[in-house]
Amino acid sequence: MSGTLSTVAPFGPAAHLSCRECGHTTELGPKFACEECFGPLEISYDFGTVTREQIEAGPASIWRYAPLLPVPADVATRPTTNPGWTRLVRAQHLGRELGLANLHVKDDSGNPTHSFKDRVVAIAVQAAHAFGYTTLSCSSTGNLAGAVGAAAARAGLDSCVFIPSDLEKEKIVVASVYGGRLIAIDGTYDEVNRFCSELIGDELGEKWGFVNVNLRPYYAEGSKTLAYEIAEQLGWRLPEQIVVPVASGSQLTKIDKGFRELVKLGLVQDTPYKVIGAQGSGCAPVSQAYKDGIDVIRPVKQPDTIAKSLAIGNPADGPYVLDIARRSGGTVEDVTDEEIRAGVKLLARTEGIFAETAGGVTVGVLKKLADAGRLDPDALTVVINSGDGLKTLDAVSDCGPTAVIKPSLDAFRATL
Repeated sequence: MSGTLSTVAPFGPAAHLSCRECGHTTELGPKFACEECFGPLEISYDFGTVTREQIEAGPASIWRYAPLLPVPADVATRPTTNPGWTRLVRAQHLGRELGLANLHVKDDSGNPTHSFKDRVVAIAVQAAHAFGYTTLSCSSTGNLAGAVGAAAARAGLDSCVFIPSDLEKEKIVVASVYGGRLIAIDGTYDEVNRFCSELIGDELGEKWGFVNVNLRPYYAEGSKTLAYEIAEQLGWRLPEQIVVPVASGSQLTKIDKGFRELVKLGLVQDTPYKVIGAQGSGCAPVSQAYKDGIDVIRPVKQPDTIAKSLAIGNPADGPYVLDIARRSGGTVEDVTDEEIRAGVKLLARTEGIFAETAGGVTVGVLKKLADAGRLDPDALTVVINSGDGLKTLDAVSDCGPTAVIKPSLDAFRATL
């Protein structure tokens, strides 16, 4: 199967891999580190002409943007989970409460496994086919494991995913239900990730595509589709302020890349936008570096935050997040566990969106900055909710009945 697929222009407009540090280029392949300086590799493109009309005529999924992604032109006809084209909600009630006149929530909980990770995995699967891999794998803080399991099942691949053993119960179930192997490791996410890097070099990992390691340049491009959708759903405009959760930092850096690509292609007007990174205070190495005014990310050895999907102590894209926040006039901020819980409840109460804890982080940071007068109250603002609150129920376990009564009108009246 993979041999047949690999003969059909598997990477679309992708031209080569480029080092983000030294600029060295190399051919497309299952590589993630520069052979010259060991810097991270990313995909460069020869796009040609792409029009709004061409995109708008595409399917209601990320595949409407196939001409901008490292995927074959016929990708929409292949067995995938078809993620994307999630709703952009005009958040008038939340905006009114925070004093923000033009606020929107990009709600990615509507993806097939209820997180934005379906976007990045869908791209990685196409690369896995092209390189002849038979097993899809990853290190994960939960959401990615579920996305890999689902995408592998849909694509007819085996899967084996690795997670820290202390993840939320709901995410462990989602990661295991698709029938692949789920290996829990006693350790932090960074320790799990290091183990996966070792496995790549072992014969046990032969024919394995690790979506966030040896397939990372392709995988990471999936986050650009958030930028594309936001701009299209805003009427082909860029937001003026956007709040993005930061785990590895890849989502934020690729959203910025997506906006810049739309400008370069003439699909949107080149207007300024501020990018704001959001972390939980118990694992906030990028936020701390931003506040300290330094470029070096000091790893957090033992993350301690209820936002476990963001608990990456040594974020690979951390320095690039700092660059983008500073270049755009944005910031990187963090919020406590209590502020995260409050953010989850605030979004649910005002807009009917039940976010996982990462969404509590972005809403918490949005509120913190708005309350401090650090946001433009009239600017077109987008805040990202990257997953479903049903995956992190423990964070709001104090929620429950407002009253327990006998089945009578008098008993009910007494509660009013």
